[in-house]
Amino acid sequence: MKSLIAQHSALAASTGEQVGAWVLTGGVLAVVAAFAVLFIAALISILGSGLSGGMKLVWIVLAFLAPFLGSLLWFVVGRSDARKRFAH
Repeated sequence: MKSLIAQHSALAASTGEQVGAWVLTGGVLAVVAAFAVLFIAALISILGSGLSGGMKLVWIVLAFLAPFLGSLLWFVVGRSDARKRFAH
């Protein structure tokens, strides 16, 4: 009887570890997917902006060199700056 309880306890522990690993993997994949969407959206937004070719190139290089930070900076600073320049 003790052997059977030990087997069930070991099985429950390994199942819990597997579930935890799947949850962690799913969380990592969700973060990577969100990062990829942010990066691609930034590239599309940069290319579609009214900036000159040189400034577009600067923003694209920044996005590739520092993908998360460059993309985030585009949406926080660059996009609004591009709108202000061409609103006049």
